[in-house]
This record gives sequence, structure tokens and C-alpha cells, in this order.
Amino acid sequence: MDKQNKIEDSSKCFQTLYPEELEFISDKKKQLSYLKGEQIFKQGAFSPYVMFIIDGLVKISLQTGFEKQINIRLAHSGEFLAFSSIFGEETYNYTATALRNSRICMIDKLALKNLLYDNAEFAMRITSKNCKNEARFFEVIKNISYKQMRGKLASALLYLSSPEYGAESVFTLLTRQDLGEFASVSTESTIKILKEFEQEDIIELKAKDIIIKNSAKLTDISQKA
Repeated sequence: MDKQNKIEDSSKCFQTLYPEELEFISDKKKQLSYLKGEQIFKQGAFSPYVMFIIDGLVKISLQTGFEKQINIRLAHSGEFLAFSSIFGEETYNYTATALRNSRICMIDKLALKNLLYDNAEFAMRITSKNCKNEARFFEVIKNISYKQMRGKLASALLYLSSPEYGAESVFTLLTRQDLGEFASVSTESTIKILKEFEQEDIIELKAKDIIIKNSAKLTDISQKA
């Protein structure tokens, strides 16, 4: 097997597997490539696989109506998608879309579950990687429930410009509609508030890109608005 095609070379969590376990899981996975904008899987579809991002950036969204959705978070290289399907979820509970060209490894969920049972250190590493998403989910709920539009958009801008995604130039990959769906704000309101933030010298707009000039002020708006 080509070294570039091995999932264990893409994440530290696979380094805890024994050689026979690596061979076992390698026989239970398939690597696919997705183009920018291509849907990896859809909310409500049958979920026979857990996905592992070898290389790429993926948008996680939740369909909340016939033509309405909320963008929950971004997932990048080294992260798992649809991890809950290991524990009985029969369908994908969100939609995943490639924000840029991405390589995804589809892993049979029963095979991965067996490894979690057999290798405690491997299980702990994977679980810890997925637990961090809880904080993001609580932040999304808080934004929707308590914040005004300026506060919602400020929170989204801070999240998308965080060091975790800093090297990705995330804003150039997103439409204004995408950005609004991260903030649970309409596209029209998103454009209006972005112009307000620019006038207040908080951000700079360069075509699709957004440059954060005053993160302290943005944080203040996020917390108080």
C-alpha cells in the first residue's frame, strides 16, 4: 500500500495501533477525493461509514427547514466526521461539504468500533478529539438563543478567524450566505453588518476576504450584543 494512502500517517491517534491493527483497519477503509463544493454526505442519509479527513476543510451544516440551514462548525485534516454512527446512529445527523479539495477516508464503523474496544489508548485519543466539539455546539446554541445580530456575526467572525483555521484563508472559501449561516443571520443582514464593522474600523473587506483589524472590539461585541 502506498504510504500516502495510509490513514495512520495522517493523525497521531493512529500511532497507538499495533501493526496487526493497522493492517486490519486498512482493509476496512476506502479513500475518496472531493472537489471544492462537493457534498461528502447528506443529513438523513444512511451512515455505514465514519469519515476521516486526510487532507481538507469541511463545512458541517444542519438542515433546519426546507431551504434553511445553520452552519455548525468547520472540520479540518486529522478530524473524524459522523463519529456518533459508531454508537448506534443509523443516519448522518448533519451534512458535510468540502470547502476546498479534500481527501476523505471512509472507515467501516463496525471495524473502527472493534478497535476502540481492543485498544484503550486509541479509544482515548479519538474520544478526546471529538469531545472538543461539545464546546462549539454550546456556543452555537448560545449565539442563536441570546445574541443580537451584531453579536452573532461577531462570534462567527471570531470563530472562523481563530488560529485553528488561520492558515486556511477561510473567508475566501465562504460566500456571504455561508457566513450568515454560521451566524444564523440572513445574507442581507450579514452584508449590512459587515459594512458597519468596516466603517467602525473593526474589519477590512477585500473582495471575499475579511481581515480582522480589531479582535478586542469584535470580542466585546460578541459578548455584549
